[in-house]
Amino acid sequence: MDPIGASCLSLFKPATDNSIDAAEEKFKDTKDEGLRVMIASCHSLSKYEGKSLKNVLPQILASLLAASFHIGNGISLAYSAVLISQLAEPDSPIKSTKIQNSWMASVLIVVIPPASIFSGIIMDNLGRLNCIKIAGIPGVVGWSMIALANNVTTIIIGRLLVGISSAWGTSPGIVYITEIASSNLRMSLMAIAPAYVSLGMVLTYLGGWYLHWRTLAWVCNVFIIVPCLVCIIIHESPSWLILKGKYEQAKKSLEWIHKYQKPPGEQETFADLQYKILHEEQQKKKEEQEKQKNQKGVKFIIQEFLKPTGWKPLVILTGLFFFQHFSGIYITMFYSISFIQEAGSSINGYLASILIGVVRLIMSMMSIYILKRFHRRSLIFISSGLMALSMFIAGLWTMWIQEGTTNLKWIPVAALLFYVVASTVGLLPIPNMLIAELFPLEIRGIGYSISYSLCCILMFIALQSYYGMSDFFGGASNLQWFFAIVCLGGAVYSYIFLPETFGMKLADITDYFKTQFVYIGHSHKKMGTESEAQEKMLKDSANNNGKIPQTV
Repeated sequence: MDPIGASCLSLFKPATDNSIDAAEEKFKDTKDEGLRVMIASCHSLSKYEGKSLKNVLPQILASLLAASFHIGNGISLAYSAVLISQLAEPDSPIKSTKIQNSWMASVLIVVIPPASIFSGIIMDNLGRLNCIKIAGIPGVVGWSMIALANNVTTIIIGRLLVGISSAWGTSPGIVYITEIASSNLRMSLMAIAPAYVSLGMVLTYLGGWYLHWRTLAWVCNVFIIVPCLVCIIIHESPSWLILKGKYEQAKKSLEWIHKYQKPPGEQETFADLQYKILHEEQQKKKEEQEKQKNQKGVKFIIQEFLKPTGWKPLVILTGLFFFQHFSGIYITMFYSISFIQEAGSSINGYLASILIGVVRLIMSMMSIYILKRFHRRSLIFISSGLMALSMFIAGLWTMWIQEGTTNLKWIPVAALLFYVVASTVGLLPIPNMLIAELFPLEIRGIGYSISYSLCCILMFIALQSYYGMSDFFGGASNLQWFFAIVCLGGAVYSYIFLPETFGMKLADITDYFKTQFVYIGHSHKKMGTESEAQEKMLKDSANNNGKIPQTV
């Protein structure tokens, strides 16, 4: 999927407020009518688009409601920790084996790749918001099956349906936000999703502390039904409506989204201007798709992946995903209560999990600023190093607790909290961010799908192997040291292979992979700034017989 931003500023994101004015001045004498129109339209939007809270309130409200399914996603991720812990209690009528526990935790992940592909088909044909509404069906059925289950098999099937629901309900929310949000708000509004996931995890741990797992499953239905209902009160994505030829509905949607924007003229509203730009973008997109229809076959895709610009990013990402998942990031999330109890901490497993969820929620919001300010390689290197230190300390104190040589039983939980903090600024978010950055334009879509599927497969293997690794390494302390070693391996791997993409143009990243694979010793060429790239596009367009510049 290639969501179209709700503003032409997604094409030109000026580094300074007066970049478009400078472009207009520099190319005021050009004879290229297409270039004149583009600069004029971008100038119009940047000049008249209000940025006060009232101006953007509909965008914020729509994003908060469309992304609310992510709360249920967070609940489904954390629920396995509560479920496995309560099934292990002596008075539980349903008993589960370690193998069944691993399936209850990991089945959610294994269905995500195929379910995500199917959700793309649904949202492209029926609409972003309708896809979210449809996602409620398997979600309610799944949680109800879990609540009524009399055996582990029924619980696993219910979890599988919940996983399908999560994939169908979360992807459209992200696409919807990218399509309605103005460029200066897009990143902040997209950060609502991970914040909602963390909130859902906190609610699950809190509910599991007081509620039986069956009661909690019934409560989870609320977080499936409510997001479906709130989608009724917001308007469908105008980009999708225009794509489907529903022009009147698209105009109404834009009028609602920009209802508080001041009109740029007496006869034209801000929504009218947005409509014209979106309509033009969609027409150009259709024309490009028609031209490229015969160039995107299986043979073409294979040839692109056999090039250095195709296989190198795939290999680097696969290695990075291995270190991400076997460093314990998701294992400590899905098995948090059992993991903490096995460490011998004096802190209640549910309370510790709640604290971890709160820390993850806070850090997910702080990481927005951090990831915008600091280089990828530095962050992932520091993150992996601090994670390794935290896990080493946790393992050391776990061993001492089990030997009875220390009374400081709170240390493993404190180390785990610091481990979570360290992970959220590097090894947790960055590998997933890089999927969209490393592949060339020609195979970026399929590259994203393959990499995301490999990520899910490795996560599934890691979650499945938790009990096996614990038995193999001989207990919690040795397993924590294994995680520490993997974290150090991730730091070394990133230092050797991971290219720095912060501030780089996507074309420069592609050029890097044509000749480079190992980043150590790479001679750094001075990268042009984004405004310089924009100026180059304008020059190329002015010398290209009237063709309108395209983004990379």
